Amino acid sequence: MGERIRLGIVGAGAIAQVGHLPALKRMKDIEIVGICDNDLPKARALADRFDIPAAYDDLAELVEYDQADAVLVCTPNHLHESHIQAAVTAGLHVFIERPLALTAAGATKLTKLAQKKDRVVMVGANHRYRPDIQQIRSFMQSGELGELESIRAWWFLSRSGRASLGWRQKRELSGGGAMLDLGLGLLDMSLWLAGFPEVARVSAIFPERGRDRSVEPSGIALVSLAGGAAIHLDTTWRFVGPGERFGIAVRASKGSARIMPLAIWKDFHGVARDVAASGAHSRETPFALGVRAQWAHFAACVRGESKPPALAEQVSLIKVMEAIYQSAETGKDVAL
Repeated sequence: MGERIRLGIVGAGAIAQVGHLPALKRMKDIEIVGICDNDLPKARALADRFDIPAAYDDLAELVEYDQADAVLVCTPNHLHESHIQAAVTAGLHVFIERPLALTAAGATKLTKLAQKKDRVVMVGANHRYRPDIQQIRSFMQSGELGELESIRAWWFLSRSGRASLGWRQKRELSGGGAMLDLGLGLLDMSLWLAGFPEVARVSAIFPERGRDRSVEPSGIALVSLAGGAAIHLDTTWRFVGPGERFGIAVRASKGSARIMPLAIWKDFHGVARDVAASGAHSRETPFALGVRAQWAHFAACVRGESKPPALAEQVSLIKVMEAIYQSAETGKDVAL
């Protein structure tokens, strides 16, 4: 491998355009060598826009002609497993948008393949890398906030923001609706903040069931952790309000924390004080900073300078998400 990591992109949708490419163009140690999408004109247009030298409509061509070291996979959920398998088998490292797979069995299979081939497979978990979330995590790990009692996380997208959901509305392509699309990232962030404890049981409600077994537009779940703490997830694609709402709030025995804006409260002799570090102001949003920080970590992992997050965490996440959907379907708590 040369000094720069040669990266191919699979999938020319919105997350590649808005989330990854702006960050990747600022990474000096990553070179984008090609992009592929089954809509070749779309791939070519994006290649022209971001000065990417080649465009294809087949992953095999990208692998064969561009001698990539790694690929970014941004395809519909049902294709993740096959695309990861093809890339890893070809000897490439993989950055995959969540979910790793649609089932825990599929995620376990990919985990074993990555280990066998000694390839880095990193799942998009940019919320972990946000500077505000990183700061909360530091206080929680140090024990300064005391014992965790609850985490509440929410992500609301407005009707206008989700006017065109495309493949996400089709269960056979997406695997689920708002709870999977938005809730999986919230669950990952929450369990990561909590230190990935065992999950005891889950209870979920999908207020609006989709017609003809289409996906749910909204979902609420309570995830009970071993030891007594709990995570509350609230997601919707149909928020009636001024734009997007994203947030997390942590409550612990000696303090609390939230983001948007960041605040970390600790008890000082009966008086609550905000101890969050303000730091230097950045023009970039916490989302953009998180995406770029994760790419820096991925590059370090590919070079062997750092270790990637354990894929076993992703297997656990999918098992919890499967239990959430089972609970919403049956109307009963599901033990894990």
